[in-house]
Amino acid sequence: MEDRWQLPLESSGSQASDSPAPFHADGMLRALLLILSVVAIAHAELCRPDAQNAFKVRISIKTALGENAYAWDANEEYLFRAMVAFAMRRYSSKSTTQITNVLLCNVTDRVSFWFVVTDSSKNVTTVPGSEVEAAIRMNRNRINNAFLLSDKTLQFLKITSTLSPPVEPSTPVWIIVFGVVLCLIVAGIVFLIVSGIQKHKKKNKESTERENLEEKVEVTLENGIPCEALDLKAGHINGVFAADDERFTSL
Repeated sequence: MEDRWQLPLESSGSQASDSPAPFHADGMLRALLLILSVVAIAHAELCRPDAQNAFKVRISIKTALGENAYAWDANEEYLFRAMVAFAMRRYSSKSTTQITNVLLCNVTDRVSFWFVVTDSSKNVTTVPGSEVEAAIRMNRNRINNAFLLSDKTLQFLKITSTLSPPVEPSTPVWIIVFGVVLCLIVAGIVFLIVSGIQKHKKKNKESTERENLEEKVEVTLENGIPCEALDLKAGHINGVFAADDERFTSL
């Protein structure tokens, strides 16, 4: 009889111990919601315009890509947060920055927003702006390439644009200098040759003219009377004898 009465009592005791379980789960849910709300409020205080260690970003996708422009949506925001986290982790090899540590706020339709990077160890404080700026500057090209943009179309307003690395010519500089010097030397040699040829032609022309003048008899004086120059090649006809020849010929 005692055993018969003890079994129902034990079963009723077990039911009594299990009954508070729904109340315990409800309490955990409330605590979780409270924690999430506190974190959301803290994040809202951390990420706001002109907040400490916050940076504003302005993106001009239409200007950069024209007809190939893409829409800025939640996926692009995720990619931006991932690239900032990547920059922070690459800047410091010991960094444990996660995507969740990058907060965005005040996103506008013209694609401008603010962002901060929270400390991964505390998650309630932000990383100093100097570290974020250094990480962004070191990885600026990687971030630009991820969105097919440039420093002019992806602007970090508080971070100065990085200078693009100088473009190295495919041909070594010394070869270019050597080619220029060689061209100058060749041009000088050609100039000397051409000028020498011209001088030689001019000299030959002058000598030829001098020889032609020497073949003519210069005007001389005979008894004080000037005589005409005699051309040895063409000869000269004496008018007195020419008249006699005509007279005898007619006979």
